[in-house]
Amino acid sequence: MPASLRSRFWKAAIRLALKKKGLSIPELRARSERNGRVHPPFPRDTVIEEIVLEGLRCADLRPPRERPGRVVLYLHGGGYVTGSIESYLMLCVPLARALGLRVVVPEYRLAPEHPYPAALEDVLKAYRGLLARGYSGSDIVLAGDSAGGGLCLATALSLRDSGDPMPAAVICLSPWADLSNSGASHAANAKSEVLLDTATLDRWAALYAGGARLEDPYLSPVRGDFRGLPPLLIQVDRGEILLDDSRTVAEKARAAGVDLSLSVWDGLWHVWPALGDLVPESGAAFAEARTFLEARSIL
Repeated sequence: MPASLRSRFWKAAIRLALKKKGLSIPELRARSERNGRVHPPFPRDTVIEEIVLEGLRCADLRPPRERPGRVVLYLHGGGYVTGSIESYLMLCVPLARALGLRVVVPEYRLAPEHPYPAALEDVLKAYRGLLARGYSGSDIVLAGDSAGGGLCLATALSLRDSGDPMPAAVICLSPWADLSNSGASHAANAKSEVLLDTATLDRWAALYAGGARLEDPYLSPVRGDFRGLPPLLIQVDRGEILLDDSRTVAEKARAAGVDLSLSVWDGLWHVWPALGDLVPESGAAFAEARTFLEARSIL
């Protein structure tokens, strides 16, 4: 199906707006916060509150007709150096409404002030904080985009390795899962990519990794062993430079016996659901996620 007229408009607008490269980390963070404020009014029947899990500030989103006893732990993107709760409400509010689930968004620490493993440690705190509040692993869906998608995979690997209860499912939107940026799609899709470039990703990877090896599976989950992981949905656009991150994770997960669904879209861009209700393909992606969870009796 061809991309909608609205998504084609926003794709062109995003490409134009992000032409300037080489921004500093403070400039990137300021731009992220500005962009996060460009959204339609949020529905008043969706409750947006703040909670604290194991000392970590989180947003708690409660949609109308919420399904009780289930929760999505959503990890925002931003290359491990930017992104925040506020800049991701535009994605997470319609996600909560589409799934009919509570969505909790942790404010994990960012590099370069807090390099690896700070982000992973914070997400594990949030996950275990949900367990302490009475949820079981099978009640929790891990979801995230870009760096947050890679962090979802790293979290699942860490939970398995430490013997913690595993989540019911993992949903990754355009995950950044190879911080060495070695996939062939970095070159093949350089012209079709709208948001990212490899040189910038290399810089962010170095800032997040600190002195750690990029081949560490908790940094680059494509290097990991996926045996024992829960059902996994990956959504990605065919024109992204991170396309091969998704393909490689899918191949390894499938070979390890994981219940895997790889959904490759056309004509969109990296993490298009970040525009929320501004483009219909966001709702279509959330509907696909809902179908994925329903088929596995998670919803």
